Amino acid sequence: MIIIGLTGVLGSGKSTVAALLEKHGAEVIDLDALAQDALTWEQTRSDIRQGFGKEYVVGGQVDKEMLARKAFGSEEALKKLESIIHPRVRDEAEKRIQALKSKGVDVVVIDHPLLFETGFYRKMDKVVVVSTEAALLRKRLEHRGMEAGDVERRLAHQIPLKEKESRADYVVYNNGPAEGLAEEAASLWDKIKKWEENKNAS
Repeated sequence: MIIIGLTGVLGSGKSTVAALLEKHGAEVIDLDALAQDALTWEQTRSDIRQGFGKEYVVGGQVDKEMLARKAFGSEEALKKLESIIHPRVRDEAEKRIQALKSKGVDVVVIDHPLLFETGFYRKMDKVVVVSTEAALLRKRLEHRGMEAGDVERRLAHQIPLKEKESRADYVVYNNGPAEGLAEEAASLWDKIKKWEENKNAS
């Protein structure tokens, strides 16, 4: 098995590339989705109540919008939330990787926006970064309905794309139409299969 870490920044197209790789045959573990799942776990809800206040958990559910406003409005609050969420997400991801390995899966893609920020990249065989020009990135996020100030606050909490590119084993550039990205993903898949062959041969 080869484990590929797939990352980028908000709006770069990482999840689209993950979906394309899944079509080629990869098993994808989406850590954003796992983080959302983690908010439904009883121990997570308990820690959020204790760390942020009972008003953040109403009717047995985390108020995600209220929590996001708090977290992205304060570095201290964001670190507190990450200390609650990230270890649980990492543990669950590792369990799923082991389960897939036992099933004989060849390629696992870890779709993780904070792969470098959390240090989880150290568990990967190879790291792929999906990159987009800054102006196009902001246009996409604003098209999704995000306000410019919110875009900047969220991007400020992520390592800049250029730095991520410099640390990657492979970079997918998502600056054109969907067809171009599909071709990029196909080329990446060929590269992944070669990496896998080399790993198995070593």
